[in-house]
Amino acid sequence: MKENEFIATTMFGFEEILASELRELGALNVRPLNRAVSFTGSQALLYKVNIGARTAMRILKNIRSFKVTDEDSLYDAVYNMKWEDHFSVKDTFMINSSVNSPLFRHSHFVSQKTKDAIADRFRMKTNLRPSVDTSDPDITINIHISNDRADVSLDASGEPLFKRGYRAAQYLAPLNEVLAAGMILMSGWDGTKPFIDPMCGSGTLPIEAALIAKKIPPGIFREKFGFMKWKDYDDLLFTRLMESMLNPVDLNTEIYASDISQDAVDLTRKNIKKGLLEEFIQVKKIDFKEFVPPAEGGMVMMNPPYGERLKEEEINLFYKGIGDVLKKNYAGYDAWVLSGNPEALKFFGLRPEKKIELINGSIKCKFQKFSIYSGSKKQKTIEP
Repeated sequence: MKENEFIATTMFGFEEILASELRELGALNVRPLNRAVSFTGSQALLYKVNIGARTAMRILKNIRSFKVTDEDSLYDAVYNMKWEDHFSVKDTFMINSSVNSPLFRHSHFVSQKTKDAIADRFRMKTNLRPSVDTSDPDITINIHISNDRADVSLDASGEPLFKRGYRAAQYLAPLNEVLAAGMILMSGWDGTKPFIDPMCGSGTLPIEAALIAKKIPPGIFREKFGFMKWKDYDDLLFTRLMESMLNPVDLNTEIYASDISQDAVDLTRKNIKKGLLEEFIQVKKIDFKEFVPPAEGGMVMMNPPYGERLKEEEINLFYKGIGDVLKKNYAGYDAWVLSGNPEALKFFGLRPEKKIELINGSIKCKFQKFSIYSGSKKQKTIEP
């Protein structure tokens, strides 16, 4: 039996991490691409990946690939696909298209042509046309054209997978959940040493850390996925997989979320409560400078302000203060800092051990690791 072909999309920089996740979940023929990973597997694997992959944004199921030469060949190929095997005329649908081809100037034109072909086929078969819904469709169809090759896929996720379902509220510009999970996995934190986020905002980093440490699948909170509207959806199989994948382990360390803002702390508590993680994350309103971390060392990870609303001198002093606190209070810790202000990072007074390029929203960021030593080793980390 031929395996299904899938594409898992992700954020810039997480391709290898997602590839490892997919292999652990049982995917075959795993191949990292640009902001995506291709793989093959069964229907059960499709469900498992949607439930369990922490760094995937969407899972797409390829249903046909073909060569295009012009708009008529595109229309004909899409029209001849058996869309009635995938969804009914009563279902709403929408088209997402991405085009990198001299044959087509605009992705909107490709979307329109694809929509017309699908609707015309249904009208030929049933005398009815399915309705388009661009806000909350039952079925989302992706078409990707590169030069003269078109790949048509069904979106198995529906809403993007970073929408875990535990976020009750958000504070200012919250970290994307996939970005937070990828940062933690990239850091190598394994849940055996304390994890501290001293500028927690909405609590995304500590929540994702708790899910990772307790081996709770990130999709366990979601009520729906795109594949639930497909004609071949197997509810019994999905329910069994959800039950089998929810097998949390004991948490063997402490996870701390703190912030100087009472609003941030209140929102973090709401999100933690909705995620049923109250007993695993300690939340406190406190200034970073005053927080006393566990003495045995561990991981401190933060996404400090980038300084959009601060003067250059103020943000540089703020970052210098962060570095001073790390050197003073966090001996034995690995500190990971995500920032979209590379100039301010230079004022840390610490030499980064690792520098990784990531993107937060539309902002290019540096994700840097600082190992905080005590005694003479500490001096080696200070910039000359």
